[in-house]
Amino acid sequence: MTDSMTDAPELAAPVAVIILAAGKGTRMNSQRHKVLHEIGGLPMIEHLLGQVAQIGASRTVVVVGEWREQVETKLAGRVTFAVQDRQLGTGHAVMQAKEALDGFTGDVLIMYGDVPFVRRDTMLGMLKRLHGEDAPAAVVLGFKPWDAGAYGRVIAEGDVIRKMVEFKDADEEERACSLCNSGLMAVRGDVLFTLLGQVNNANAQGEYYLPDIVNVAIRADVPCAVLVTNDPDEVAGINSRAELAEAEDRFQDGRRAKAMAQGVTLIAPDTVFFSYDTELGKDVLVEPNVIFGKRVVVADKVTIRAFSHLEGATLAEGVEIGPFARLRPGAVLERGAKVGNFVEVKNASLGEGAKVNHLSYIGDATVGARANIGAGTITCNYDGYFKHRTEIGAGAFIGSNSALIAPVRIGADAIVAAGSAVSRDVADGELRMVRAEQLVKPGWADRFHDAMKKKKEAGKK
Repeated sequence: MTDSMTDAPELAAPVAVIILAAGKGTRMNSQRHKVLHEIGGLPMIEHLLGQVAQIGASRTVVVVGEWREQVETKLAGRVTFAVQDRQLGTGHAVMQAKEALDGFTGDVLIMYGDVPFVRRDTMLGMLKRLHGEDAPAAVVLGFKPWDAGAYGRVIAEGDVIRKMVEFKDADEEERACSLCNSGLMAVRGDVLFTLLGQVNNANAQGEYYLPDIVNVAIRADVPCAVLVTNDPDEVAGINSRAELAEAEDRFQDGRRAKAMAQGVTLIAPDTVFFSYDTELGKDVLVEPNVIFGKRVVVADKVTIRAFSHLEGATLAEGVEIGPFARLRPGAVLERGAKVGNFVEVKNASLGEGAKVNHLSYIGDATVGARANIGAGTITCNYDGYFKHRTEIGAGAFIGSNSALIAPVRIGADAIVAAGSAVSRDVADGELRMVRAEQLVKPGWADRFHDAMKKKKEAGKK
């Protein structure tokens, strides 16, 4: 879920971000690292990094552990990595970033790679509170879920924290508190690692808890504050396939609402699925059961009929596709082009007003303006070893059930007769008919039917 605000914010101090991503996510039951599972076609950690990029952080450190090679490969060159070899708690994980932040004295935001939907404004709110008049050492992001369950609690008066406590270590009165700890926080960089150095693992889990830095600061009479988000979904972690599906639902709901607010008509919104990078113009009509894969750009006044699937496609103004159309990567449809039912287009361009209306495959091709491609036509683009292109000129007419065997060029205003298999170029304005001679045997069918009926009757006796 992206924010609409993109202007560079004014920061009171330089900002570094630590993203914890050391756990592989056992509950995912996957060979893929948890933070690389996708929401709207984008790994969850990339959603978070997109928001981080908008706050102007000067450093981003990702703490990795098991299966770190997967994360390092995905994010190579964009972040600094720190390694947590042993899983000894969140405090221990943050401590691994100490070397990467050596000499840094600005503000530090601590995020989680499996909590992807934290908004830019929330991050900025935490940083702003960190520079309040009481100069807190840390600002914790709190929330109030419908069911507080086993979340750690934030015991506070107003927005001043009195105590942080994990659920397993809390007494009954503390467990009755509804303000929960999201785990996310902003900390002054000049005290972060000093506070962490005083955290111990004398707790029910035997781990070094990151929230304990707040208790350490409070014991030293240094205040800490809590900022409460009004949207619990913003801080929802993803630890299982079921929670991943819930996150996908939230993402899709947000994208559908955004599309409609920007002038897109969705006939049945719950049946339309977007990618994180889908771009739709105004007065676009999307019928039910349409899926947008990655890299789809749609201009104004486009109609996308039911059960169509688009990926890597660009549609100009006034284009109409579907129902049951499939546009694969490299499909480019110019103004007013039409792709009809059960048509697949891959790595091909259709010129202005060109039509491919029924049951056709157009791959590795260029189709000129106003050309008409008849039902059942295919471009035979693959010879078993290499792909070859088909060029169809402006105004050309390709009859139904034709096979254009690439590499081949069909000239402007040329006509290919229905049922032709064309393997040689067709000149401009030329008619090409490639068919076997039609053989006619009068009365043969009648005699055949009579003979078969007699044989069938004889078999019943």
